[in-house]
Amino acid sequence: MELRDWAIRILSADTLEEKLFAPDLLTDHEPGSPVIFNEPVRPTGMQFQRHTSREKLPTFHEHRHPDKRAICLHRFAGHELLAVEIMAHALLAFPEAPKHFRKGVANTLKEEQNHVRLYIARIEAMGLKFGDLPLYRHFWAHVPHLTCPIRYISVMSLTFEMANLDFAPMYGKSFAKAGDELSSNLMQKILEDEISHVSFGINWLKKLKKKDENEWDVWEQNLPSLMTPARAKGFVLNEEPRRKAGVSEEWIQKLKEW
Repeated sequence: MELRDWAIRILSADTLEEKLFAPDLLTDHEPGSPVIFNEPVRPTGMQFQRHTSREKLPTFHEHRHPDKRAICLHRFAGHELLAVEIMAHALLAFPEAPKHFRKGVANTLKEEQNHVRLYIARIEAMGLKFGDLPLYRHFWAHVPHLTCPIRYISVMSLTFEMANLDFAPMYGKSFAKAGDELSSNLMQKILEDEISHVSFGINWLKKLKKKDENEWDVWEQNLPSLMTPARAKGFVLNEEPRRKAGVSEEWIQKLKEW
């Protein structure tokens, strides 16, 4: 199946099965002209809802309650489904991007689909069905800014996914403290994959920027006007996962000081 057809199929899907469909063989012979989806089609019961202050994630001290942990995992599953869709958007929006870039986005998309499956399996084992709680637009609010590959990696790979290098182990540790090793192990799997996703972003930032440009400066310049580097980290910054992803010491230091 062509990457273009696969991406359209994902964004047009009105079932979760179609959203998570991943063909064994993908080709990119006919990327075509840019196609822009302002918003994806969503399965019944999974449409975007308005986020309110009442729908905050449970606090860490509430993680001792299984239902509160399930709420957290449901929110994370929603984020992963958004990532699947935004990556499909990138495949359609940037047909002229380098072939290896597009292949990397496709590989990451498949991993995000797997994350959705893993989260759904876990929350169902905890008695919650995916879609029982509100799902939000989140990443889709930034689509108008994602006008080129370097902006895409700046927002997705190097901001939202980089922040998960902090949040995934933070929640994993809290779930383990509550005695939920299965959920903790799931967060460890997410962390390992996010390291490779951030690495993809760092490597392509280096390839796409001009030779004399500073990596941090290019990243910061390609963020939306209301998004600051603070969005790329959690409450506690974990340096080692960033080093594994190839993030420079200069970058890590600047992010710590932000």
